[in-house]
Amino acid sequence: MTGKDLRLVFMGTPEFAVASLKALCENGYNVVGVVTAPDKPSGRGQVLTESAVKQYAVEKGIKVLQPVKLKDPRFISDLKKLEADLQVVVAFRMLPEVVWDMPPLGTFNLHASLLPRYRGAAPLNRAIINGDTESGVTTFMLQHEIDTGKIIFQEKTEIGPDDNVEVLHDKLMKMGARLVLKTVDALADGNVKMISQSELVKKGIEPSAAPKIFKNDCLINWVNDVFQLKNFIRGLSPYPGAWTHIVAENGKKTTAKIFRADAETESYTIEPGSIYSDNKSFLKIGCSNGWLDVKEIQLAGKKRMQVDEFLRGVTAIENWKCINE
Repeated sequence: MTGKDLRLVFMGTPEFAVASLKALCENGYNVVGVVTAPDKPSGRGQVLTESAVKQYAVEKGIKVLQPVKLKDPRFISDLKKLEADLQVVVAFRMLPEVVWDMPPLGTFNLHASLLPRYRGAAPLNRAIINGDTESGVTTFMLQHEIDTGKIIFQEKTEIGPDDNVEVLHDKLMKMGARLVLKTVDALADGNVKMISQSELVKKGIEPSAAPKIFKNDCLINWVNDVFQLKNFIRGLSPYPGAWTHIVAENGKKTTAKIFRADAETESYTIEPGSIYSDNKSFLKIGCSNGWLDVKEIQLAGKKRMQVDEFLRGVTAIENWKCINE
């Protein structure tokens, strides 16, 4: 039996998942159904919006299921009717056992990290924030504990010193799509040797968590090391975005997101949050051991700008100050 002989159900929601679904469809695999998130209001007009996965599935004429609750008896019944041999999960919700244990060949997940590192919702962000120089993708079989199942395959890639989440996302999205095809074929063939994550832990690979990131997690602390702050900013760029409180010369407070910056160390003491600028071409913000040379910034209510464009619209920026609260 080959992967193309299997009846596949695909589960996913964002653009990251579309690449894998598209790879399956374009290479002749039999995707008999897609499970994705319900349509939800989006934007200022709160227009009901379909997930990226649903949009692609509808375009290809694939049956779409959008359960609010994954244990809903009607959803379970509809899923069973698809008679999947194997389920493929990419960037979706945690599944109950009644769902992941349904197909004869089980359910596997594509995760955007080298498990057991960065288990959780934000592996790309956490890897860059922590200054990692390597990441990758993992396929593994689902079981009760989240992101802990037996590993099928892994592939690695470099994280460049200036890569942000967008760059890493695109690298892993393409790599992951290829790995999904490889995994489907291997499971269909039945000749694949999986490895328990506990075995990797015994070999010295420490498990780590990648919990979901909230707005307050993105607040820049200017007393931190300048290289740590550079990693923090690129690990949150372009979304959700590292941000700071700013006090203008007249005492008015606002906020700003910083999307790209370089790190410069200094031997002398700098007041954290202080601003140094020529009001034309550069904007530097003080940290514990140097300057963060800002390249892209966005004031609240304004558009994202290159720093020279930003400076043309403000005055006396050197008298402003970034604060931690």
